Amino acid sequence: MNLESKVCIITGVSKGIGLALCEALLAKNAIVIGFGRTKPTIDNDRFHFYKADVRSFESVESAYAKVFEDLGKDVDVLINNAGLGYFAYLEDHTIEQWQEMFETNVNGVFYMSKIATPIMKETGRGHIINIASTAGVEGYPQVSGYCGTKFAVKGMSQSMYKEMRDFGIKVTCVFPGSVKTDFFRNSAIEPHDYMLMPSDVADMIVYSLETPDNFHQVNLEVRPLQPKGPKK
Repeated sequence: MNLESKVCIITGVSKGIGLALCEALLAKNAIVIGFGRTKPTIDNDRFHFYKADVRSFESVESAYAKVFEDLGKDVDVLINNAGLGYFAYLEDHTIEQWQEMFETNVNGVFYMSKIATPIMKETGRGHIINIASTAGVEGYPQVSGYCGTKFAVKGMSQSMYKEMRDFGIKVTCVFPGSVKTDFFRNSAIEPHDYMLMPSDVADMIVYSLETPDNFHQVNLEVRPLQPKGPKK
């Protein structure tokens, strides 16, 4: 896909991978629409921010309606990036934490895709990127809830790509390892330079979007080579 003038919707754009994706897609001359609760500091005429909480279908539906009113009913790319995780043993998770993870990480993907998919089917083109995690590939201790949400995203993505490929729509699930973002704010882990950089993950996703129409990367897994630094 040639990304120039393509309409790209991204959730969770205030920082981290979401912000890096906005910057990378703007550099490709795309029209970038950010959904989130906090507006990022981006100064570009092709960037448009709409306040939305992906945990609420009503909020998502309202934001989409404003986009269609302002910019027309076109969605070429949807990147479901918004997500969060809490670190704790299963029995120590609060009910509120558990629900927030599933409402954001799983329901948010469903709500955003539910509205974008019929538009893409009608136009016969589009690419949906669901950002999961290596926690959707294997389980880790003290992240059972987060792993559960990302395994759900993996399963949804596998079904989505098989449902949509006959309509000319690509669906790619991305599985990053540890990324230097504020994701670890709810843990004892300090982000460091041996983690993946958000800009590098964003560049990989942009490459996937730019592949030829009949070239479909279904799963993208990437990890830091030395997540704890060089062996001493």
